[in-house]
Amino acid sequence: MIFITGDTHGDWKNRFKPECFPIGQSLNRSDYVIVCGDFGYWHDTDIERNNLDWLESQPWTTLFVDGNHSNFDRLKKLSVEEWNGGKVHKIRPHIIHLMRGQVFTINGKTFFTFGGAQSHDISDGILETDDPRIAEWQYDYCKMFRINHISWWQEELPSQKEMDEGIENLVKYGNKVDYIITHCPPTKTLDVMNMSRGFFDKLKPDRLTDYLQEIQENIQYKGWYCGHMHENNCYKDDITVLYHNIIEIGGDAQ
Repeated sequence: MIFITGDTHGDWKNRFKPECFPIGQSLNRSDYVIVCGDFGYWHDTDIERNNLDWLESQPWTTLFVDGNHSNFDRLKKLSVEEWNGGKVHKIRPHIIHLMRGQVFTINGKTFFTFGGAQSHDISDGILETDDPRIAEWQYDYCKMFRINHISWWQEELPSQKEMDEGIENLVKYGNKVDYIITHCPPTKTLDVMNMSRGFFDKLKPDRLTDYLQEIQENIQYKGWYCGHMHENNCYKDDITVLYHNIIEIGGDAQ
């Protein structure tokens, strides 16, 4: 069985507690739970380590794509391994980061993965760690800023190499996969979502959403799952946006 959910932001104990994920305790390591980005791999604190240990102790295998709030400095230090046909980082033996532009075969189904997204809560800028404005602004909830290498990483958007690798891998599979897993939606889906958002909540397309739009228009797939938008909804072209919901791929919602 393969389940999928949206951003967890490190709060795995609440997302996957029995009340929210009742089937979880009956799963095994050959069952998978996929997180569509913003998984919560940030800083090497006691709390994070304990929470990761808890997640590793659960009976299933956890998979995730990166989001825009992932600590890419830490991810880059991990060894790149081959797993089920694609490149991964292993956080724990059964907590696995699915890298960008890869195609994996999981339980007989093919999955194209491409994490990342552009942060939209940075209108007051990206500050360096020694910037005096941090002390001034940190308790001002009207300020929207992030700190370079602490709460923001330029790798939130992909490199050209990653995008090229994604296209090359899709070509190897005849431009056809069963499922696509991303953090952000493609541009046309984002445009539809913006229609129901207030002026200040609208998100601008970028080179990643445009890249994903190109994939959406040229690749055959059965279903596309993404997070980032903090909503649970279904859109045309078989695109499902997830936040708190946990659904079985090919099954019923939890």
